[in-house]
Amino acid sequence: MKTTIRVLVADDHPIFRKGLVDVIDTQPDMQVIADVGNGSEVLELIPNSDPEVVVLDIQMPGLTGLEVAKRIQAESIRAKVIILTAYKEEELFNEAIAVGAMGFVLKENAITGIVDSIRMVADGKMYISPVLSEFLVKQAKANRQVSNDFHSLLTTAELRILKMIALEKTSKQISQELFVSPKTIENHRANICKKLEINGANSLLKFVLLNRSLISEN
Repeated sequence: MKTTIRVLVADDHPIFRKGLVDVIDTQPDMQVIADVGNGSEVLELIPNSDPEVVVLDIQMPGLTGLEVAKRIQAESIRAKVIILTAYKEEELFNEAIAVGAMGFVLKENAITGIVDSIRMVADGKMYISPVLSEFLVKQAKANRQVSNDFHSLLTTAELRILKMIALEKTSKQISQELFVSPKTIENHRANICKKLEINGANSLLKFVLLNRSLISEN
């Protein structure tokens, strides 16, 4: 029997928030346990409401969505975070990934995309609005961050690990499947980053998200 996904929605625009809540509540496997208009209320409600997924507008009074996500990450709260934004900006996407967000949804696609994003994030998978993903890929191509030649730079073992990262497996999960230590996987990840010349926190995750289709093909 499937369990119901408990969702907390936070957005300071009442009409938009109601639209999201109505869409989510039509799903038989989802339940909106609370909806609020500012970030501070989210942190007050989480301990007693125990949401599985928290949907956060990136800009809210009190605390912003990114600030709330950062607190959720710092306090090791089990809730998974989806960020809502009206802006197609790479910097905001990078910040959201850095504070542990697993979903990044453009408001222009939110009514149609929110259900898929909640299901994927609840299942431990990353979700990016298709329009935003396409935009980020174009940006990355312009900055030479996306290339179909990356497989020629990596060893067979590194490519295998890259594919497993694309399946959103952790270093611990990968190490268990390959019967090696997590430290060995971390070393491989560092070597992959060095060979691909990608730097910074979450840079490999971002590379994988932008190149997922190419990684799966090779």
